[in-house]
Amino acid sequence: MKEKKCKRILFIGYNFSPELTGIGKYSGEMMHWLAQQGHDCTVLTAYPYYPYWKIQEPYRKYRFWYRKEVEHFSSRGKLTVLRCPIYVPEQPSGIKRILLDTSFTISSLCRILPLLLQKKHDWVISIAPSFQLGILGVLYKKLRGVKHLHHVQDLQIEAAQDLGLIKSKVLLKLLYGAERFIFKHTDVVSSISDGMITRIEKKAQKPLLFFPNWTETNSFFPILKDHGGLKEKFGYSLTDWVVLYSGAIGEKQGLESILHTAKTLQSHKNLKFAICGTGPYKDTLKNMATNMELRNVRFLPLQPKSDFNEFLNMADLHLVIQKEKASDLVMPSKLTTILSVGGLALITANEKSSLHKIVQEYCMGLLIPAEDQEALNTGILDAFLSQNHDTIKIAARTYAENYLAKDTIMRVFEKKLYN
Repeated sequence: MKEKKCKRILFIGYNFSPELTGIGKYSGEMMHWLAQQGHDCTVLTAYPYYPYWKIQEPYRKYRFWYRKEVEHFSSRGKLTVLRCPIYVPEQPSGIKRILLDTSFTISSLCRILPLLLQKKHDWVISIAPSFQLGILGVLYKKLRGVKHLHHVQDLQIEAAQDLGLIKSKVLLKLLYGAERFIFKHTDVVSSISDGMITRIEKKAQKPLLFFPNWTETNSFFPILKDHGGLKEKFGYSLTDWVVLYSGAIGEKQGLESILHTAKTLQSHKNLKFAICGTGPYKDTLKNMATNMELRNVRFLPLQPKSDFNEFLNMADLHLVIQKEKASDLVMPSKLTTILSVGGLALITANEKSSLHKIVQEYCMGLLIPAEDQEALNTGILDAFLSQNHDTIKIAARTYAENYLAKDTIMRVFEKKLYN
């Protein structure tokens, strides 16, 4: 059998490992996986800052200039990470996020110019957000005659428009025009869910590649013994029934609804709520909980990866809370990990959304309408009172093994590099 020829791949995206959550997690795992298969990978990225909105140690001392990191693999693959300066606001807003995107686009453009004079790559991969990084991908493609894949993790322009962050019709027209330019000139456009693909195909006027987010099923798995011991490890008693939200803590998540539920259900003494993670809205939620005199809510820091499997297994119910519009676009990354540990998830998704359909089809979670406080109260109470959801938990783990395993998804993606 003829040995495959490994590819030279250039990746452009400002979120990358060692960020543990969000787009940076997936981008880092993707490029490490490709390098482990023997590919020569170059990453053009920023310094890690998410979800803390502050450049993390030990990178802070380098943050005003460029830095190069090189890792070699036994497969003869190589991962070269070129980090570029980026403006990171402590309190992100619409304008400040635009400045963040723009600062990286400019600093990475300065770094990509020398790459144009070096041995060319076979593929260039750009990640949205930020959508305008696709322009850098198109630039490299046109000047070096290579293939370009533009991967859409989030509909950035629509999100900014829906949240009222961009109201200028002229600016919106300009941004959508730039996006159409990227779609027209790239070889492959990919995205992470059926809902997003449907929306993007209407704009791109071409078929999209399905490239979903994954989970590490070997690292995140059910722990079937000593559940009480896990409770004690994380500061709970054996009789506590823990409802967990773990993820980004921003205003757009609508997490104050958890506090209102905790207030409504506080007569159930064994019912405890945990909000784990970091983000610009965390202090606001803490103050709300204090003012509401909630004694059944704990705020926990982002957990280290070494403890995260046990931490997720400790919870009795996982909350996956989304706004109404979001549930039609994507399976949340936090849900993929919950499914992998065989967790019981309570998911906000309206009946016609793609997320509702897939959860219902595979019977792998509890569903309630989005942005409905009474439904959230009832859903949590019903789960607490019944406490017998083994069939759902087994279905969750089975779905993760069959459809969300990293190796399975990445091998399908790797084949695309040879088309």
